[in-house]
Amino acid sequence: MTGRNPGEETLFDAARQIGRGAERRAFLDARCAGEAAKRSRVEALLAAEDEAERFFEHTLAGFRALVDGAAAEPFGGTVACAEEKSGSRIGRYEVLEKIGEGGCGVVYMAEQLHPVRRRVALKIIKLGMDTKSVIRRFEAERQALAMMDHPNIAMVLDAGATESGRPYFVMELVKGLKITDYCDRNRLGTRERLGLFIQVCQAIQHAHQKGVIHRDIKPSNILITLHDGVPVPKVIDFGIAKATETMLTDKTLFTAYWQIMGTPAYMSPEQAEMSGMDVDTRSDIYSLGVLLYELLTGRTPFDAATLLKSGVDELRRTLRATDPPRPSRMLLSLAGEELARTAGCRRAEVPRLVSQVSGDLDWVVMKALEKDRSRRYETANGLALDVQRHLAHLPVTARPPTAVYQFRKLVRRNKAAFVAASAVTVTLLMGLAASSWLYLRERDARRRAVVAERRQVELRKEAEAGRAGEALLREQAETREKITQAVVSVRYGNHPAADAIVKDLKVSRATLEGAEVYRTLGEWHAYAGRWKEAAERFSSLLQVNQLEWKDQPSLDYVRASAAWIELGDLAGYEEFRKSMLGRYWHSSDPISAERTIKCCLVLPADAEMMARLAPLAEVSVRSFDGKSEDLVNEDQATRMTWRMLSIALMEYRLGRFEHSALWSRRCLAYREELPARVALGKTLLAMALFELHQGDQSASELAAAREIIDARFAEVAEVGWEEDYHWFDWVMARVHLREAMELFARGPSSAAGAD
Repeated sequence: MTGRNPGEETLFDAARQIGRGAERRAFLDARCAGEAAKRSRVEALLAAEDEAERFFEHTLAGFRALVDGAAAEPFGGTVACAEEKSGSRIGRYEVLEKIGEGGCGVVYMAEQLHPVRRRVALKIIKLGMDTKSVIRRFEAERQALAMMDHPNIAMVLDAGATESGRPYFVMELVKGLKITDYCDRNRLGTRERLGLFIQVCQAIQHAHQKGVIHRDIKPSNILITLHDGVPVPKVIDFGIAKATETMLTDKTLFTAYWQIMGTPAYMSPEQAEMSGMDVDTRSDIYSLGVLLYELLTGRTPFDAATLLKSGVDELRRTLRATDPPRPSRMLLSLAGEELARTAGCRRAEVPRLVSQVSGDLDWVVMKALEKDRSRRYETANGLALDVQRHLAHLPVTARPPTAVYQFRKLVRRNKAAFVAASAVTVTLLMGLAASSWLYLRERDARRRAVVAERRQVELRKEAEAGRAGEALLREQAETREKITQAVVSVRYGNHPAADAIVKDLKVSRATLEGAEVYRTLGEWHAYAGRWKEAAERFSSLLQVNQLEWKDQPSLDYVRASAAWIELGDLAGYEEFRKSMLGRYWHSSDPISAERTIKCCLVLPADAEMMARLAPLAEVSVRSFDGKSEDLVNEDQATRMTWRMLSIALMEYRLGRFEHSALWSRRCLAYREELPARVALGKTLLAMALFELHQGDQSASELAAAREIIDARFAEVAEVGWEEDYHWFDWVMARVHLREAMELFARGPSSAAGAD
């Protein structure tokens, strides 16, 4: 080592990592400019290393030939790195076959022999690659995966070292395709692709919460496997992961100044930049943006082959300074045949695909791909929530660059001119300030004491508000995390676990995820006849379903009213219907009006409530003006017939029995029949006819209604609801049937025929 200094050794180590050819020469040109002697010594070291590698390759080939009895020349040719043979044993694992290979590790399918037998994936450092830096990075991946506990991240099962000292670790065997291949082969539409992408974001969010940055998110590191026919993404290969909060190994692990970690096409600008800027979780947000771009368009923002051919410096310049086209523009730039093929893989016509990507998705993708990481999404969960908002037809938080942001870009492009202008402006301002200072000093002195006192009071208030806000944000974050856990449990069919999570959870903000969980759990309890729990879950649902499409909240009120009535908690039902009436009494929507009347009049109401319901009844009646019932479609017919029954119920509660009978008959005469609606219509008709002293006909209608309802509930007692969408309508029909039977036993009122 005589004659060399540490700088030459560092340069030699950097050059040997780049590889032979034009890229290495360009690197040496840049680093040894004007230092010919230094470059000669480094090139001599590189040549000596190449010669040593060829010598050891020939020697190893010859040694193998002698051992195996091969006929080939003992020192001819080259040999690949040694691999584990099928059937060989590593610890308690038997190697079956090689299934993958990375830069420094080889992945085998293996079988665990004890204490249980199962197929696993075994990753081991290649022979000859076990340098200190490689081992450190390999151990970092092992520790990173061991910290994860998420259904969309491959699980680490074991770790150890071979007899030769090469480290390995064992993880679950993920059988599947990379995410882009799976989507294209199965011709998944844009919505299905976004659904898989959301799960990937949730997995990366989990890694970030554990303090780990992946740093190499790309399609080949996200495999899609099937669980009971349902596609589930699995994030793998944390080989270049970096800890943000936790030391991954007990050895020093850092990225040298000349190294570029990651895959160029998916690499964030800060990963490619040779600066002191550290890489944080927002680098993964950029890579997720590239992945979303490719899922939507079939292309990456920058072509991978072009980036690799351009050289390291040009690659860095492109990633730092060149803005990629929006996804919709990328689609339009494709050749006709390629564009048609891309649209076909997404099960859409070309104009429809471009329309789907334009607008919200353009904004979401470009926000994730911002060069300035402070303008990207702060978390992977934030990116996933914006995609969910798009799927729910809600406004997304991503927006086109503002005028302020465009001005900042202009300043950066014309820095010299702006510096000169700023200097002139500052000089003028300093002169103006000096001339004004004498005038203002005396006035400011008088005000200073008052301002200081006020500021002290304001600071105290701000500190108190900050502490309160911090506590609120912490509570909201914990609540969101629990809701997310409950969503995962529900989607995997583990309703008891989800119910245990949300049972005592206080959710005060509107959330789509929370609404989904509470609605599903309320239905689950209702199917099992646990009406108290069902009513509680539906009551929580009504607090968080403010973001649903306009008809969904009123339908949730129908579910809740059925649960409260079936529970028999009349005081709880009374509070419930007052709450519903307070929300919808001014509504002009016929559907909301119909459901409000139906829920509030399951039991008789007082005069004040009837008066507040009167405008809703008028909305329902007016909805029939000028409409031909023969021209409506099936969905409109269903809503119209339920509206007829709500009017019949309102007329009955008002004592106008002839009108009630008229609307009930009009419903029953309609061409489309739904058993629950027919049963309720016959029940209301029977009560109205009974009050009109038409005993025989009313008894006939009541008997028919009772036969339908008894048959349905007998079937439910035998096989359960089987997730019947109309369970709440059946519950309400049975409540009215009980009322009718009590009426028949008591006798008609004296208000028959009142108008």
